[in-house]
Amino acid sequence: MSLRHAVLGLLAASPASGYDLMKTFDLSLAHVWPATQSQVYGELNKLTAADLIEVASHGPRGRKEYAITKAGLAELHHWLTEVEPVGPQRHDGLLRVFFLGALTPLEARTYLLQQAERSARAHADYRALADAGDWEGETLAVYGRIALEFGLRQTAMVEEWANWAAAEITSDQARRSREAAGATAGEQGPEHEPEQVSEQAQARIQEYGTELDQPRGREQARKRQQ
Repeated sequence: MSLRHAVLGLLAASPASGYDLMKTFDLSLAHVWPATQSQVYGELNKLTAADLIEVASHGPRGRKEYAITKAGLAELHHWLTEVEPVGPQRHDGLLRVFFLGALTPLEARTYLLQQAERSARAHADYRALADAGDWEGETLAVYGRIALEFGLRQTAMVEEWANWAAAEITSDQARRSREAAGATAGEQGPEHEPEQVSEQAQARIQEYGTELDQPRGREQARKRQQ
């Protein structure tokens, strides 16, 4: 997705000024495709120069209202029907999960519980947006509500997964893997020092009210949201 097509899509719903478009971005698209004021106004200039939109009317204090042209509608239709969507190819947070074995179990568990808390906060933000929005009448509102539902379900899923993953760190399988790795390291070199848990990790675990053998991170995270 590009900012160009986001602007075209909004103008296809109804003519709007740059100020109107920014309001819509802030209220509806911020979690999908955020944009700054300079980016939006810059894109309006580019789209006008490409004859994909036009100035439909002028208002006080230099206000311009833009409308999509036939060429702009054709470009939007082409993008919607013929251009393959590009999903995220890199996920920094998930990449780190692959290497949590380099941390102590407490530190790894803390990292995952932090992900759960972030997802819980994001879910609460989506819920507030859903409750505050007017989702009746306009076509854009109907499909905007559908897109918002994706955010609600995704954040709920990530929170559930992160809490599950935190509990997995204390599973029997994880313990056996750590013991096997420790035994192999002992055969290959001098005995390693016992694991030391950082003060920061200890503080995070205490904050969530969790222990290695008693995962309660999900319950605590929910209480923090109330």
